[in-house]
Amino acid sequence: MNYKLAILVISLLPFTSCAPKIFQDNFNGNSLNMDHWSYEEGDGCPNLCGWGNNELQIYDREYVKVEDGNLVITAVKKGERYFSGKINTKNKIEFQYGSIEVRAKLATAKGFWPALWMLGADVNEVGWPASGEIDIMEYVGKEPGVVFTTLHTPISHGNTVNTKKSKIEGIEDGFHIFKADWSKDNIKFYVDEVLLYTFVPKEYDEKHYPFRKPFYFLINLAVGGNLGGAVVDDYALPQKLYVDYIKVTKL
Repeated sequence: MNYKLAILVISLLPFTSCAPKIFQDNFNGNSLNMDHWSYEEGDGCPNLCGWGNNELQIYDREYVKVEDGNLVITAVKKGERYFSGKINTKNKIEFQYGSIEVRAKLATAKGFWPALWMLGADVNEVGWPASGEIDIMEYVGKEPGVVFTTLHTPISHGNTVNTKKSKIEGIEDGFHIFKADWSKDNIKFYVDEVLLYTFVPKEYDEKHYPFRKPFYFLINLAVGGNLGGAVVDDYALPQKLYVDYIKVTKL
């Protein structure tokens, strides 16, 4: 079986696991489960204008839907402003360690930046990057065929140091499974069960490995920004990020 066919078969397989479940959302029904999720809205101002990355979009819950068994986040342009959606599980679903799976179909045009990621639940108390950040998947349309898996730590001062850029054939086509196995000693990242990157810190302290505490999820579709790039393909609008499910089981 060739690699592309193997990915297709894996992406179509139902989720089966004997491991104890920590969290699961299949995005069924016709609305977001507010026991799990909260909306983030606005442009980040006044405290974090451009959401800290010079992003162009305004987040609005209007662009977050649950349809046909999927979470759908849509990016549009109205006049001179871009709008999109962002949700998180802060204060609702927070956990420490596990095998995290997200089955998603990416927005792929130039200038768009879908992300599946996590922040330390203490971010409001200690700030960023002291909170730590786990980027399960980031994709930017200016680099076709590539996914980013990244850890942000205090020792890197928020810079993108602990990262891997992986070229994946067919990543723009259909749904794929993005996975992170997070333990007290390391974090491993996969796409369609193919191991891409293993992060093992030089030291196990808060500066090098701020990942021994609860984290929460964020899902968003950004426009432009430091990573997304200055050029946005307006002709490709609307752009959509689809999430079929998100599941966390014990390792």
